[in-house]
Amino acid sequence: MSESCPIVVTVRPEYAPEHSEPEQGRFVFIYYIRIQNKGEQGVQLVSRHWLITDAKGKVEEVRGDGVVGEQPVLAPGDEHDYNSFCVLETNVGCMQGSYVMVGEDGRYFDAPIPAFTLAVPGALN
Repeated sequence: MSESCPIVVTVRPEYAPEHSEPEQGRFVFIYYIRIQNKGEQGVQLVSRHWLITDAKGKVEEVRGDGVVGEQPVLAPGDEHDYNSFCVLETNVGCMQGSYVMVGEDGRYFDAPIPAFTLAVPGALN
């Protein structure tokens, strides 16, 4: 693998009011993820690592195999889309993390997931 990561991760978070119970301190956010392989060799997503922080500073660390039960293989130029969700006790928070990937050459590397904000509409105005 080259110095720069060949995997590009983009995220679109969305508040899910129909699944949330604000009066109980339950705020549900769905996040839509696109993973793009901009490299010259195929890769497989092996595992994920998330840091989820709420507005009170509470941090939850999540590690696990694959994403939503899959360990997708991406050929050069391929992309993989999925969505998942998280539940916060506050109306604002953030997530960031990384995927562990393995290339066709057998080398493992981390693909960073840039930090993104989770916020109920109007909460940050």
